[in-house]
Amino acid sequence: MKKVLWVILLMAFMAACQGNDETSRTVDMYNSSGDMIGTVKLTEGDSGVDFKVKLEGLEPGYHGIHVHEYPKCDQPDFTTAGSHFNPSGNEHGLMHPEGSHLGDLPNIEADSGGLVNAELMLPEATLMEGKKSLLAGEGTSLVIHEKKDDGVSQPGGESGARIACGLIAKDEKQSSETPTDPTDLNEEQQEK
Repeated sequence: MKKVLWVILLMAFMAACQGNDETSRTVDMYNSSGDMIGTVKLTEGDSGVDFKVKLEGLEPGYHGIHVHEYPKCDQPDFTTAGSHFNPSGNEHGLMHPEGSHLGDLPNIEADSGGLVNAELMLPEATLMEGKKSLLAGEGTSLVIHEKKDDGVSQPGGESGARIACGLIAKDEKQSSETPTDPTDLNEEQQEK
């Protein structure tokens, strides 16, 4: 009888832990035409949030990538995402001598075929509760820019227009309400 009780308690504990899992998120990234161009997997790390970036369809070269303050990605220019996520009120740029916005990430590079496969880390950020949580309030968004972030210019590193966006929403259901994948419509049409 004692063994059965311990097994039941252990299973209940494991189920409770799984229900509060905020240690990873997958962000669907969309371009200004509403086409899905890939995903970014966010994972809670020891000293920040790890980003695994897998994208296609970008212009070859370097692109700025930043976490922005609102979970809104209205096309075509994604200005509804707001400014860079900056809960501490710092200056912009990873090379700025007085620190950077919490949402400033290293540039990503698209190869000659427009593909990005990169791993980045956002120090001090978290997916858990707190002032530096990417899920604070309703959440944030991830924005890719047309040009390289120079790491020091204010307010955004001279990185140019916003060309892609994805929601880091507190409510994952909100994350799934991003623009539809245009290939889904093509598959539905082929089935008819």
